[in-house]
Amino acid sequence: MWSRYADQFPVRENLVYLNHAAVAPLPRVCADALKHLADDALHYGSLHYREWLDVYDGLRVAAARLIHATPQEIALVKNTSEGIATVAMGLDWKPGDRIVGFAEEFPANLYPWKRLEAKGVAITWLSIYDSLDRIDEAARGARLLAISFVNFLSGYRAPIDAIGEICRRNRCIFLVDAIQGMGAFPLDVRGCHIDALAADGHKWMLGPEGCAILYINQGLQDRIEPVEFGWTNVANYADYASRDMTLWGDARRYECGTLNTIGCFGLKASIEFLLEVGPGQIGPVVQGLGDRIAAGVQSKGYEVLAPRTPETGAGIVSFRKAGVNPAEVVATLRGRSVIAAPRAGWIRTSPHFYISPEEIDRLIDALP
Repeated sequence: MWSRYADQFPVRENLVYLNHAAVAPLPRVCADALKHLADDALHYGSLHYREWLDVYDGLRVAAARLIHATPQEIALVKNTSEGIATVAMGLDWKPGDRIVGFAEEFPANLYPWKRLEAKGVAITWLSIYDSLDRIDEAARGARLLAISFVNFLSGYRAPIDAIGEICRRNRCIFLVDAIQGMGAFPLDVRGCHIDALAADGHKWMLGPEGCAILYINQGLQDRIEPVEFGWTNVANYADYASRDMTLWGDARRYECGTLNTIGCFGLKASIEFLLEVGPGQIGPVVQGLGDRIAAGVQSKGYEVLAPRTPETGAGIVSFRKAGVNPAEVVATLRGRSVIAAPRAGWIRTSPHFYISPEEIDRLIDALP
């Protein structure tokens, strides 16, 4: 598959880029869309503002297609943190409410819940590796459960379909931080009973930074207050003389003020590109590249952070070796034009579908 789309990724002319879990390089379609808006604004200012509005709508449509939602359930926000915080701050929490959280989460999906403890909200902390029976037990009586689709460090892909069924059965709001999986693996919010989901576009969706997707199920929107409030949260926002504060009847109620227009142009182009390639085609390729890394580093004496199975593996593979400094290894790799990242004492790699198996072998060969 990689050769079919290689021309979309000029980064390959310079680097073996294995750092999509941090910030992805842009495909040509995204860069061209960004340039189009920049050139248009350079020469015409906001004369073509109608096109900007069409792109906002088009991005909501593309994002909805990617996760099997409706455009009315998609809000355009700045980043994953803002999306998760919108849910965390917008629900009417009461003392005695309880949340199920997971200790290994990235701070964006941990800090907002911990802050609710000051309101008397209790948190049951689990491990992402706990059994489904343990998760089921914790979800009984809980108001919300929040977990990442793919863990940022270990690359563990959670069984969100089974967890979603647990949450549905226990009437527990199910929130997913999807930033490390959305764009790389198929995701069906209906099939997985996901109530809310947030994901920034600059990782596996191959978009620019500062433009993210927030999904909130239509049936949940009236229960999540838009705490961050500005002129565009209201349905009649284009009538500047109006003081009618009636909210949009859909997820646009969570969009506070002017959007990241150039980011929306880019992210729309990237998601439409991923839809053209096919999420069902991308996932197995990413999984296979991760498996190749895991096998290769283990053959050179490195320890892999988490076991990989067809059900739990993803695009992230973190590894280390006793006596070997991860930061020094990453620096050595960079000197050979192989890009990885040091994370929490591990070397983290994260290839996307356009990386070739031979490029993975270059990584393995370059490891001390």
